[in-house]
Amino acid sequence: MTAILVNTLRKRYGAFEAVKGISFKVPHGQIFALLGRNGAGKTTTLELLAGFQRPDGGSVRVLGLDPVSDRAAVRRRTGIMLQEAGFFPDLTVRQTVDIWRDFTSAPRPRDEALELAGLGGKATTRVRQLSGGEKRRLDLALALLGRPDVLFLDEPTAGMDPRARLDTWQVVRELAGQGTTILLTTHYLEEAQRLAHAMAILDEGEIVAAGGMAETLAGLRGRVAFRLPAGVGPGELPLPVTFDGELAVCRAGDPDLAAQALLSWAAGRGLRLAGLEVRTATLEDLFLDLSGSGR
Repeated sequence: MTAILVNTLRKRYGAFEAVKGISFKVPHGQIFALLGRNGAGKTTTLELLAGFQRPDGGSVRVLGLDPVSDRAAVRRRTGIMLQEAGFFPDLTVRQTVDIWRDFTSAPRPRDEALELAGLGGKATTRVRQLSGGEKRRLDLALALLGRPDVLFLDEPTAGMDPRARLDTWQVVRELAGQGTTILLTTHYLEEAQRLAHAMAILDEGEIVAAGGMAETLAGLRGRVAFRLPAGVGPGELPLPVTFDGELAVCRAGDPDLAAQALLSWAAGRGLRLAGLEVRTATLEDLFLDLSGSGR
C-alpha cells in the first residue's frame, strides 16, 4: 500500500519553477531519501508534501489524503522535522516538549520522546544552552510526539556529532521497523545509503535518477584505485584508467574482478600496486556519473 504518492508535482515562485513535474511513490513502512544539491528543490518538495504550500500543478496524496484540503487530518498522522525550528531560548527542553504536547493529539510521554531523541539527560537544560546537534535532536523529539504514521525529516542529522548521528540512524531504522513511513532529505550520501530503501535525486527541480537503493547501486561501477608503478604508462595496463591526483582509477561493474586482473598483470611483471583500494559503487559514484553526463 502506498503511503506517499506524488504525481507530476510542480511549484513556481514567480518566474522561477522550483519543482518541475516530479513523480514518485513511497510504500508504507519504507524509508525514502530525496537527494540533491542546495537549491535542487528538496525542501520545497517536502513542504508541499506536508501541506505548508499549495502545488501549482500535479497532485500529492499522503495516506490517501490531500495535505492542503485535508490538512488537519494529515497533521494528526504525520510528524515533520524542518531544517530550522523556532524555539523559545529561555525555556528548558522539558518545558518546550510540554508546550508541544499541548498541541499534539494523544502525544507520547515527554520522557519517552526525549529518550528516543537522545536527550534524556538534557530535560532541565535551557534551549539556548544546547549545541546545534542537540537542537536537531530536540526537533526530532517534537516530530515524534504524535507517534506519526508518516515522518518527514529535512536534513535530520545536520550539526550532530558522529555518535549522535549513529544514534539517530538507529531511531529512524526502529521507527521504520515499526511501520512508520519516512521521507528524508539529506546531504550525507552515507546517511541515505545506510537508511533508505529507495531514493530520488533532484537537480534543478527535476528527478534525474530514482529507484530502489540496492538496485540503483548494483547498476553502477565500482572503483579500483592504486599508484601507477614507476616507469609504467597507462597504456601498458590491462584495463583503462583515469587519474585522480596521483591515483590511477579503474571504474568497473565488478571491482573485485578488475582488481584481480590488475594484480595478476602486476605479479607477472614483478610490480607492486601501492595504495590499492577496491570498493563497490556508492551514491557518491552516482553523483559523479550524473555530473559527468552534463547535469
